[in-house]
Amino acid sequence: MKKENLIKQYVEKDNLNIEKVIEDYTNYLYVIIKNKNFKLTEEDIEEIVSDVFLAVWKNQKQLNVQKGMSSYLVAIANHLYTKKLRNFKNVIDIENYENQLQDTKNIEQEIEDRQKNQVILQEMNTMKQEDQDIFLYYYYYAKSIKEIAKELNVTEAKVKSRLFRIRKKLKNKLEKRGYSYYG
Repeated sequence: MKKENLIKQYVEKDNLNIEKVIEDYTNYLYVIIKNKNFKLTEEDIEEIVSDVFLAVWKNQKQLNVQKGMSSYLVAIANHLYTKKLRNFKNVIDIENYENQLQDTKNIEQEIEDRQKNQVILQEMNTMKQEDQDIFLYYYYYAKSIKEIAKELNVTEAKVKSRLFRIRKKLKNKLEKRGYSYYG
C-alpha cells in the first residue's frame, strides 16, 4: 500500500494547516462514507466530512504527528458515521416502517448480505497483504485497475490476475456456504 502522509506534514509553526488537510482528504473521506452500507443523504455525508475536519482542528494539540493522517481521519469518520446511525435508529419514519413490515424479502436479503459480508471478511483475513490491498482498493475505494497498479507499483495484468483469483476464491467460499455469487 502507498505510504500515507504523516500528520507532521500538515503542521506549520505548531499549527495544523487544516486547509491543506481538507484539500487532500475531502474526496477520500466522502468516498469512504458513501461506500458504507447505510444509505445516507448527500447532506449527511457532507456533514460527517465537515465534522471530521472540525474534530481534527479542535484536537490538533493532541495529535501524534508521527501517525498517518488518513488513518486518523478514517477513525474519526467511522466514529461519526456510527454516531449518525444511532441517531437514525432513534427516529421512526412511519411510511418507511410500514413498507419494511410489508416487504420481508428486504429483511431476508439484508440478513443474507450481512452473512455474505462476514464470510468475505473472514476470507480477507487469510489473504496476503497485497491481495487485501487490491481487493479494498477495487471494491471499497472504487479505484480503477490502472490506479491500483500505479498505487502498488505492479502491472495492470497482475492486478487483473489477482482480482480474478480473489473473486474465484470468494465465489467458492460463498457457494460452499450455500450463497449465490454474482461477481
